Amino acid sequence: MDEEDFVEDNLALEAAERSFHELLHQPPSSESSDQNSTSLATTTDSAGSLVSNGESQRKYRHRNDEEDDLENGRRNKQPAIFVSEMEELAAKFEHVLLVCKSNQEEDSSSSTTTTTKKQNPPPPNKATGRAKDLRSLLTQCAQAVASFDHRRATEKLKEIRSNSSNSGDGIQRLAFYFAEALEARITGIISPPLCTAFPSSTTSMVDILKAYKLFVHVCPIYVADYFAANKSIYELALNSTKLHIIDFGVLYGFQWPCLLLALSKRPGGPPKLRVTGIELPQSGFRPSDRVEETGRRLKRFCDMFNVPFEFNFIAKKWENITLDEITIIPGETTVVNCIHRLQYTPDETVSLDSPRDTVLKLFRDINPDLFVFAEINGTYNSPFFMTRFKEALFHFSSLFDMFDTTIQAEDEYKNRALLERELLVRDAMSVISSEGAERFARPETYKQWRVRLLRAGFRPAMISREILKGAKEIVRKRYHKDFLIDADGNWMLQGWKGRVIYAFSCWKPAEKLTRDDHIII
Repeated sequence: MDEEDFVEDNLALEAAERSFHELLHQPPSSESSDQNSTSLATTTDSAGSLVSNGESQRKYRHRNDEEDDLENGRRNKQPAIFVSEMEELAAKFEHVLLVCKSNQEEDSSSSTTTTTKKQNPPPPNKATGRAKDLRSLLTQCAQAVASFDHRRATEKLKEIRSNSSNSGDGIQRLAFYFAEALEARITGIISPPLCTAFPSSTTSMVDILKAYKLFVHVCPIYVADYFAANKSIYELALNSTKLHIIDFGVLYGFQWPCLLLALSKRPGGPPKLRVTGIELPQSGFRPSDRVEETGRRLKRFCDMFNVPFEFNFIAKKWENITLDEITIIPGETTVVNCIHRLQYTPDETVSLDSPRDTVLKLFRDINPDLFVFAEINGTYNSPFFMTRFKEALFHFSSLFDMFDTTIQAEDEYKNRALLERELLVRDAMSVISSEGAERFARPETYKQWRVRLLRAGFRPAMISREILKGAKEIVRKRYHKDFLIDADGNWMLQGWKGRVIYAFSCWKPAEKLTRDDHIII
C-alpha cells in the first residue's frame, strides 16, 4: 500500500464536516427514518449471527428488556420515531471514523485557519478586584482537604467557584472541574456518569461521535496513534490470508474503519478478518450491550468494503479472563491491540497479585505475532493524595491549555464542554476524588510501562522510519505547531509544548524476535 495514500486516509476529516453540519441542522424525514430502522434491524440480526453464543445472547437481551421495563416503569423508554432518528444520525455520523480521501486544499485551508483565527473570548471573570490565581487556590483547597480541615476547604471551594466556569477559558474550566472533584472527595458523592472509566450508557452515540470528531480535529493524539497502529498491523498482515485482532479496550471501535478500508484495497484482496472485542462489563442487566453494538458497527463497515468478517466479544474484567476464553486458530496472523486503556487495570497498589501484570501475562500467553500498545504518559499515580493532586494539576493544565489554543471556531467551542466531559473529566475526577480500589485511573510513564512489558516476556519490535515520518507529516499538515511528535528508542512520543502526554510502541514475544526485528527509528 502506498505510504502517501495511507497518510491521506488518516488526514481527512474536513471533507465530511460540511455534511455533518448540514445533518445537525436538518432533521431526517420520517420516510428515511423508517428505511434506516429496517436496514439497522437487518444489520443487527446479521451481526448477531457472527457473535459467539449469538442466539443465547439475543434471548438474554430480550429477557432483560422485560426486567428493565418492570424495574424502571418504562421511564427510560423513548418514542419509536425518536429512537429511529437517533439511529439514523449515529449511522451517518459514523463516517467521521473514515478519515480518508483527503482534499489537500481543504487540509491546507483548515490548518491555516486553525493558526490564524482568534479564540472566542471567554465569559468575563465573576470576581471583582485583582485576578485570582486559581492554581494556587486549588492547591490550598487540596491541602485543606488532605488535612481534614473542612471549614477551610469549603471556604476555598467557594472562592474557586466564584472565579471559575465550565464555559470560561482553560484555567477557569480546569478549576471548575477540579473543584467538583474536591467537593466529591469531601462529600463522598460522585455523580454516576463520572465514576466509571468510560461514558455511561445514557450518553448517546451521536454525542460520543461529536466529541470524538472535535477531538481528532483539534488534537492529533488519536489520529497519530491509530495511524501508527493500523500501519504496523497492515504491514504485518500484507501477505496473510487470515488476520485475528484481539482488541483489549475495543469500546466503540473507532480505530478500525481506516484499517478496514486499507485492507479492502490490499493487493490480492483483503484477508479473512476476525476481531475479538474485549471490554469491561457495563453495569445493569446487559453488561455486553456496548461491545455487541460495536460488533454491529464494524460489520457495517466490513459489508461496505467487502471484507470477510467475524466478530466475537468478551465483556468482563480483564484480569479475570483466561486464555481458554479466547479462540486462537493456528495459521492466523494474530495481533493483540491495547490503545489508551491499560491504565484502567488495577496495579499492585490494589492487590499484591497485580491485576495489571496478570493482564500483561495473558497478552504474552496469547503469543501474538505483534502486540500494539499505546498509553498516556502520566505521573499522577502516587498513593499520596497531595503528590497525586499536584501532578494531576500539572498534567491536566497542559490538556486544557491545548484545547484553549486549538478550539476556536464557534461551532467547535459549543461542543468543547461535551468533549471535556466525555474524554477528560472522568480521569481527573478519579485521581482526585477517590482512593483505593475506587480510583480507576492509574497511569504510568512510558519508561515504567517498558519495565513491565520486558518483565512480562515482551521485547521491543520495529517501528519503521516511514511510520514515524508519516505520523509527523500528519501533525505538521493538520495541527498546531506546539504539538510535538518524536521518538525515544522504540517509543513514538506525542506531547504539547514540550510535555510528553502519550506514548506508542510495538512489541513481540521474546522468542518470536528475529535478527531483523531491530529498532530502526
